[in-house]
Amino acid sequence: MRITALAFVVIGALTICQVAGDDDSDDLDIIKEFIDYHSSAEPKESANEKRKNQGDKKDVENQQRISAQLPIPPEPAQQDGEPLSQEIIKEHEPCSCVKYFLCDIDNGQVIDNGAVYGLIDIRLGSKSPCSHYFDICCKTMKNETNMENIAPPSMEHKVCGKRNTGGVGFRITGAMDGEAQFGEFPWMAAIVRQEHQDDKPPLNIFVCGGSLIHPRVILTAAHCVFGKPLSELKVRLGEWDTQTLDELYQHQDRFVSKIVVHEDYYMGALYNDIALVFLDEEVTFGPNVDTICLPPANINFDGQRCVASGWGKDSFEKEGKYQVILKRLDLPVVPPGKCESALRKTRLGPYFKLDSSFVCAGGEPGRDTCRGDGGSPLVCRLPNSEYYVQYGIVAWGIGCGEEGLPGVYVNVPKFVPWIEENMIKAKLDTKYYKSS
Repeated sequence: MRITALAFVVIGALTICQVAGDDDSDDLDIIKEFIDYHSSAEPKESANEKRKNQGDKKDVENQQRISAQLPIPPEPAQQDGEPLSQEIIKEHEPCSCVKYFLCDIDNGQVIDNGAVYGLIDIRLGSKSPCSHYFDICCKTMKNETNMENIAPPSMEHKVCGKRNTGGVGFRITGAMDGEAQFGEFPWMAAIVRQEHQDDKPPLNIFVCGGSLIHPRVILTAAHCVFGKPLSELKVRLGEWDTQTLDELYQHQDRFVSKIVVHEDYYMGALYNDIALVFLDEEVTFGPNVDTICLPPANINFDGQRCVASGWGKDSFEKEGKYQVILKRLDLPVVPPGKCESALRKTRLGPYFKLDSSFVCAGGEPGRDTCRGDGGSPLVCRLPNSEYYVQYGIVAWGIGCGEEGLPGVYVNVPKFVPWIEENMIKAKLDTKYYKSS
């Protein structure tokens, strides 16, 4: 990986800690790859079966890399709120594995219209006979229903900044490591680089995070996209578990038509580290795809706990793994003076000045954004409101999750006028990111 920043500075620093770069061959593993409908990567449900049925040590090690971030604790005792697969079918009763939203919890039978909602345990326990946590065992009768014709319900577009704290369509249990609910952050975007292979579909290699502010515009960090060929980049919205295609609402991929990097972006110190990525066509709004609000230019969240999200590494060390399921992390916003003082105690030295294009958050041990989280949003809830605005963009940091050392984020309020100017130049409506 090339590190283009201050000495020992992590660019794109969630330990929930450095840029997801083009030439980091050590990190080019399947965890970093986002599968799609044409990908040659193997979905988790097939990989899980392979792990059970093959004894070859190398295959087992490869599978451990795929599922490294899925917590697998001992089997829990039965309790209220157990996943649907443990509530519907009695032991030894014949059933078939179907997607969770196709099984009626009242009678345990496959339904032929609409969808049902409930709890899903993301832990890979032994109670369920199904190989994937999105599948549950449900009674079926011959010719009872054609499951291929069943479609989940659609939902109308929501206003910007609406966080789905209870998830969309289902709520996960067993989240041991900060996993977000499905659709919790509908503005979350993944910027991927397509790596072409001979006679095979291209691989989608994760580069950075971003946020949706318009059906055709992604807000991200300049260091994520500066100098990148448009033809290699793709943006994914509505993603959650990068290694499965079985979510209730599917992700949406769009190609990139234009990138606008701030004219005063300085790669050496990451000043003004902000960019707009324009998509080749609009995304379709849905329960898992919507926009984040931009903040008023003069707002201040010092001392408030805000939320970061991303698929970045879980630690700074080489052993750190990219996340399979989107993670979330609440962090305190740190006043600029306090942040500058903390950073001066590092290798940055006593004369370090925190540029006004930055804000800081974090400084709690073991809790930080990390490598691969660059470009991802830091969002804060507006006072006396249920809506969120984007306060920061993950930029850089010193290590990951070290006590007393906050992470550094792009100061989004400072750049709202710049964003507005470029949206107007592109003749795009600004209503999608305004809270009122």
